[in-house]
Amino acid sequence: MVIVRNIGVRGVSPARTYIPELLDDVLTGRINPGRVFDFETHLEHIADAYAAAGSKRSVR
Repeated sequence: MVIVRNIGVRGVSPARTYIPELLDDVLTGRINPGRVFDFETHLEHIADAYAAAGSKRSVR
């Protein structure tokens, strides 16, 4: 019904809250951030990252 009625759903993701708790798991390999981050680039090519996210070629 959300799509049929053109209703938007918004929320806040407190991602920064979990960084201290999860960073060690990422650094030791217990969590693979590649399952979340699917685009890697150098800072000088950041426009490519925005273009990939905007065209749905990558997750933001």
